[in-house]
Amino acid sequence: MEPAQNPLDVSIVIPVYNEFDNLPDLVEQVEKAMTPANVKWELICVDDGSRDGSDRRLAELAEARPWLKPLYLNRNYGQSTAMQAGFDAAAGNVLITLDGDLQNDPADIPRLLKELEAHPEIDVLSGWRKDRQDRTLSRKIPSRIANALISKVTGVSLHDYGCSLKLYRREALANVKIYGELHRFIPALAAQFGARVMELPVNHRARTRGVSKYGIDRTIRVLLDLLWVKFLLRFLHRPMHAFGSVGAVMLVPGLLALAYLVGLKLFTGADIGHRPLLLLGVMFTLMGAQFIGMGLLGEMLTRIYHEPAGQKQYVLRDAPRKSGVR
Repeated sequence: MEPAQNPLDVSIVIPVYNEFDNLPDLVEQVEKAMTPANVKWELICVDDGSRDGSDRRLAELAEARPWLKPLYLNRNYGQSTAMQAGFDAAAGNVLITLDGDLQNDPADIPRLLKELEAHPEIDVLSGWRKDRQDRTLSRKIPSRIANALISKVTGVSLHDYGCSLKLYRREALANVKIYGELHRFIPALAAQFGARVMELPVNHRARTRGVSKYGIDRTIRVLLDLLWVKFLLRFLHRPMHAFGSVGAVMLVPGLLALAYLVGLKLFTGADIGHRPLLLLGVMFTLMGAQFIGMGLLGEMLTRIYHEPAGQKQYVLRDAPRKSGVR
């Protein structure tokens, strides 16, 4: 994300999908929270291909509000893409995200801004819905399991990865691009480039209008995305270590099995053509060679990405970090 030429203090980014009834209250509550905050701010609402007229309502609301900047995606791309579109259009030094369903409380934003200002060493301030107003069996328990798993895999420990209310310093997102369903992993992706993350409790409200966009299929998507994030964090610059290790585990037993059968044939004349071990050895050898080949291809792609395009493998900072926060 390129720095803005004339940055504001704060850009609030809200992905919107079929929130026609919530939009007037959402805009009003954001305005009520930010007007006395004594900062220059803008509200970017990204309509993610809504089908209920949310785009038209956003246009109406923006007519008398110069700080409200609607964006309209051509179709429903998903929350991550909508959020990235908002980040690309944002002009603020601090970027704030929250949901458009009014379950996040905009009144929390000024308090979180003060906390971020009080901790200059922090790059990402993540909300924690400590008193979450959702169903226990279908939402709370799966969320706790997912948060524990994500924290374990990524090494960035948070109680609530799913809370959309988060504050980011612009530089923390400079090297982060999100797509698919990666929006919930932004703190971990930012931490890969050295961002410091802190978590604070925020208010959470029950949904009163509209329909939740999340179902049980989200759990499957989270697990698949977590596998990708794990690979990204650990093996992005050394894919041979990932694919090569799996290939070696398969190739070595395969070659040993084939060597045993060849020796058996040469020294005893035994018939090995119908032995299951022969098929197993061939299969392991071929699969192992394929994985090692994938690792070599990954190494080549890594170098193509970094060398001709000039993409550095590291990020420098201007000065030493302040002490006190890990």
